[in-house]
Amino acid sequence: MKKTVAFYRDILKLEVSERAINNPTVSRTHEVKFGSNKVWLDCVDNYTHSETWLELNVDDADKAAQYLSANDVGTCDEIEQLPAHMHWIQDPAGTVFIVKKRD
Repeated sequence: MKKTVAFYRDILKLEVSERAINNPTVSRTHEVKFGSNKVWLDCVDNYTHSETWLELNVDDADKAAQYLSANDVGTCDEIEQLPAHMHWIQDPAGTVFIVKKRD
């Protein structure tokens, strides 16, 4: 995890912040600002490889979910419980995205 965080922070020169997390499977998480969107680097102790989850910030998450559905991209909200008006999706390669209302 340290090398991955250093890659985003020191090599790509992106803003990286460790964030508090209360999750039974994720021991640490880092937010990486990637333009107007975010990349989340989660440390899951029993995984042999890292997981990168992307955060897409939209004006209306439910309308975005409708648009995605119309384009054969369904939500997969069973991944992890989310607050209302947020959705999980995956790209064809299996990369996970959270679609949420812009802060």
